[in-house]
Amino acid sequence: MIRVLVADDQAMVRTGFGMIIGAQPDMAVVGEAADGVSAVEQARRLRPDVVLLDIRMPRLDGLEALRLLAGPGVADPVRVVVVTTFDLDEYVHTALRNGACGFLLKDSGPALLVEAVRAAVSGDALISPSITVRLLEHLSPPAPARDDAGLSPREVDVVRLVARGLTNAEIAARLYIAVGTVKTHLASVQTKLGARNRVEIAAWAWERRLVS
Repeated sequence: MIRVLVADDQAMVRTGFGMIIGAQPDMAVVGEAADGVSAVEQARRLRPDVVLLDIRMPRLDGLEALRLLAGPGVADPVRVVVVTTFDLDEYVHTALRNGACGFLLKDSGPALLVEAVRAAVSGDALISPSITVRLLEHLSPPAPARDDAGLSPREVDVVRLVARGLTNAEIAARLYIAVGTVKTHLASVQTKLGARNRVEIAAWAWERRLVS
């Protein structure tokens, strides 16, 4: 069972996230916090598998709470996924520097929220597709195309769609394959590229001009 703590100053948001998490057969909400101080205290006491953390909260903002729970120097970091309304690059960069395992916008939808929780548990990092694409557009000019790292044509298809910000379910629908097959392809791609997560896979594709 994946144990989740939900931290957000809006009761309606906490309730909504709780319903989404509670609808999963292998997930459960073990605590709720309405401010950053409570979020840190409960995370340290309950030791959930994942914390869903808002940024703008009373008493202690989410980015500082994140630093205390997962930032550099934390001996036993907690897996934290930041979920916010505010689509600002500064927040994204700070969250990732402070140890976030994901960064989602609140309008990303239930499927992506669940996927982000699972990614955090598995040691991956999931960022909202729209943010991923925008960050990658700011990369240095694309490098000259090099070898394909031994990727199969189908793996290249999957990589291109990852680089465009599609979720696993959307990739499966676009390529008419099962979600499980997408995951298998991505696992193979990560091994061949030495990539830690889908963001690094997307960056590899953009650098090699596999996506415009």
